[in-house]
Amino acid sequence: MAVIEEGGAVGRALRFVPEAERVAFTPSAPQAPPANRTVVVVGLVLAVALVGVVAEVAGPIMAGTSALGLALGFTLFHSRFGFTSGWRQLAAVGQGAAVRAHMLMLAVACVLFSILLAGGFSLAGTPKPALAGVGVPLLVGAFLFGAGMQVGGSCASGTLFAVGSGQTSVVLTLFGFVVGSVLAAATFTFWTVTIPAGPSISLARTFGYPGALALSLAVMAVVVAVTYVVAWRRTPPPVQRPASARGIARVLRGSWPFWVGAVALAVLNAGVLFVSGGAWGVTSAFGLWGGKVLSGLGVDVASWAYWQVPANSKALHNSVFADRISVLDFGVMIGALVASALGGAFVLHRRVPWRPALGSVLGGVAMGYGARLAGGCNIGAYFSGIASFSLHGWIWGAAALLGTFAGLRLRPLFGLTNPKPGDSIC
Repeated sequence: MAVIEEGGAVGRALRFVPEAERVAFTPSAPQAPPANRTVVVVGLVLAVALVGVVAEVAGPIMAGTSALGLALGFTLFHSRFGFTSGWRQLAAVGQGAAVRAHMLMLAVACVLFSILLAGGFSLAGTPKPALAGVGVPLLVGAFLFGAGMQVGGSCASGTLFAVGSGQTSVVLTLFGFVVGSVLAAATFTFWTVTIPAGPSISLARTFGYPGALALSLAVMAVVVAVTYVVAWRRTPPPVQRPASARGIARVLRGSWPFWVGAVALAVLNAGVLFVSGGAWGVTSAFGLWGGKVLSGLGVDVASWAYWQVPANSKALHNSVFADRISVLDFGVMIGALVASALGGAFVLHRRVPWRPALGSVLGGVAMGYGARLAGGCNIGAYFSGIASFSLHGWIWGAAALLGTFAGLRLRPLFGLTNPKPGDSIC
């Protein structure tokens, strides 16, 4: 049995599940289907194995980071926290509930990050904010990412938790992500020398942490107000949630409210900063995975300018289980696997129509390429960047929103539909 969430990465993939296997989701939806105990056991074994291998290869701090990745995947699935669907709903029908949840998540994260960054609290030494340059590459990359996530049907974090929850069709998006990231690495010199990334601008350095926090919260309040104005003018359909277990069982087998997911993700991102010394990111690992595959096939990627950067060179020559972002990504996928199996929503797909499949790959390529230009994705740039008081995070969000409008126009070319005023959305 499968839980359908039409608006998010999981929902997009599950549209290909036969009608008889679907579970209706309405405010009075039935309880979640039985847990897939076999898959739960497999997921738990993989979770223990991941933490154990990472501890052996990279030590206890990285093992703790992998455990946080597991928690992130579990939370992403249960809260169905969609960046892609949230922006699509706002742009297409004026429904801003998900974007307001984004602002709550960012507000809590900013408070926690300000404490950790100002106090220098981290188990791995001085914590480092997620800063990136403000320039043309940021604008181009974020726009590409915004368009790509609408065509590909998921963002960076959405791709990981959809793949982990059994949506094999979204593997195509992940493949595109890797290809796009490798292409960005191959053109690294153009985007760093010919068109420089520009300076990083930290609001905390400019205004101090109290001032940066106050300014950030004020901007978030404005965004929330705008979503209500848009809703007043367009009268969007209400948001509905998937079938869920009831009572305390909802924690493990239910659909969580948006606000719960928002707060949990903010706390977990702060946990990643505290434990590992850096904020949550996703997409840099995709380029590393692609580089290792090409290197294994005999391609001299080590000679590329991108892999000459000391940190990138070290990652290329070390185990992926010693790479902080890779460890988090593995954790997200396994955490989502466990969560989906507990909720009875784990399902594998054997066939995907060619037009959505093509959109998945091309959308993934655009996101993979764009993320490397823009200094991150919806997690590394938008979420962690804003939480770190980096101006590039806000600019990334604005450019990605413009890309979202472009992506909405492209979706029908790939057999994908957009929400309409009379539709039910979730």
